[in-house]
Amino acid sequence: METVSQLASAHGVHPAQIHQWKKQLLEGAEGVFSNGPGPKRSGKEDDCSVEELYEQIGRLKMQLEWLKKKAERID
Repeated sequence: METVSQLASAHGVHPAQIHQWKKQLLEGAEGVFSNGPGPKRSGKEDDCSVEELYEQIGRLKMQLEWLKKKAERID
């Protein structure tokens, strides 16, 4: 068994994050097993998150192109 500090070091996270995950697990573990096999999600949740991710990708691409142009001007 490893300590929280050892786990945090091994996985590159802050020990406080591990404590938060443990707290979330303990609070929600019953729900994981009470609904039968597998999590139940609505397709709408997945669609919404996919749309948000594509939007974020677009913004990041635009920012990257802008930074590339700025870097060319400096050189």
